[in-house]
Amino acid sequence: MTSGDMMAITGRCHCGFVTYEVEIDPGEVSICHCTDCQRLTGSPYRVTAPTHRDRLRLTGNAPNLYLKVGDNGRTRLQYFCPRCGSPLFTTGTEEDAETWGIRWGSIDQRRKLRPRSQIWCRSATDWFGETAVLPGMAED
Repeated sequence: MTSGDMMAITGRCHCGFVTYEVEIDPGEVSICHCTDCQRLTGSPYRVTAPTHRDRLRLTGNAPNLYLKVGDNGRTRLQYFCPRCGSPLFTTGTEEDAETWGIRWGSIDQRRKLRPRSQIWCRSATDWFGETAVLPGMAED
């Protein structure tokens, strides 16, 4: 992780049972197209804001934990709300345990955070990036 300008953010799961505060570097927000992230999010990719584990503080209830061995053979710890199932955080083991990924959808200030990079692009859908030309409607 780089040491850019840090940003204090807050977040929560969909039902509000798990809440948190954390500092992130907004320049480190990224997209992952791997098949594990596709399945975990139910979408074509996931967006994550990385941080150091010491910068994360739970302000509500504790999340549940699911362990998953990724396609690369590394164990990932997936934290989610025990009530609504919202994905919240991810981290790894051993050398990967210091970095935590905050799931973009749980961040209150997410509209201010744009991804700056992407990984596992070989698993990206063939229509990724073409959504801007689709018809749409704004709903409140």
